[in-house]
Amino acid sequence: MDLTPYLEALRADLAAAAAPGGADTAKAAELLSHSLDASARLVLLEALSDAAAEITTRLPEASVEVRLRGREADLVVTATVTEPDIATPPPPAVDGDLTRLTLRMPEALKTHVEQIAAAEGISVNAWLVRAVTLAVQRPAGPPPARPGKRITGFAQA
Repeated sequence: MDLTPYLEALRADLAAAAAPGGADTAKAAELLSHSLDASARLVLLEALSDAAAEITTRLPEASVEVRLRGREADLVVTATVTEPDIATPPPPAVDGDLTRLTLRMPEALKTHVEQIAAAEGISVNAWLVRAVTLAVQRPAGPPPARPGKRITGFAQA
């Protein structure tokens, strides 16, 4: 999907709004429209990503992803045919609004998550939602302590 027509429409709207202000205002609007290009493109990509995530939650056997190729965004629909697994909990009910969350993780972990999700035929987002669902369904509280055993130190993954 080429985002350029949408950005050109935004530029045209800005130019039309600035036209009654005279030549100086029109020139300022033109300069502003070119400097906002990258920001507007990013906002459009975020809107596409949010739409793809929402569509994915409503499709039982497919996922939708936004992939960038140069300056173009492609919507990719992938069928997810999986064997029923009794250990995998059912997906959480979509009974409320979706929200966006920024997650920071080490690059190696991200690569590993992407590989696992691809092997299962689901999006990274769907895999992470399932992993979080499993984590919150576990009983709350710290693991039982073993008397006389104490471990201290530092670990890095």
